[in-house]
Amino acid sequence: MSLNKVQLIGNVGKDPDVRYLDSGVAVATFPLATTDRAYTLSNGTQVPERTEWHNIVLWRGLAETAEKYVRKGDKLYIEGKIRTRSYDDQNGVKRYIVEIFGDNMEMLTSRTAQPGTQQQFSQQQPANSPVQQSPAQEEASDDLPF
Repeated sequence: MSLNKVQLIGNVGKDPDVRYLDSGVAVATFPLATTDRAYTLSNGTQVPERTEWHNIVLWRGLAETAEKYVRKGDKLYIEGKIRTRSYDDQNGVKRYIVEIFGDNMEMLTSRTAQPGTQQQFSQQQPANSPVQQSPAQEEASDDLPF
């Protein structure tokens, strides 16, 4: 048995870059920042704040939703899988990129007059797709350890 599942809550680093393949399928990419807060150990040692950047990839309907609604600075919940790909750079050096392929997305930044409103979106898989869609969480904050 194996499991490849990622849950992130972070801020969008730049507006999504959305491209359409020849087949009409939308693909959105953007960076998402997650930050561990600074803290002080019991012995007085200060541990500084640490930000990690994640490369997010959304497909089809989620990509179209990101194109319409997601903007730099927005807070998002992303659920998906880790994927690694490689390429050869201009000098022939093999480079690796780690990406998060999103299956579910919740917009945590409200665009309405009602504070706390959340919009949730899930990637719809084609009926003949062998990939199982992860169930959408009713409220992500209930399952998160922080």
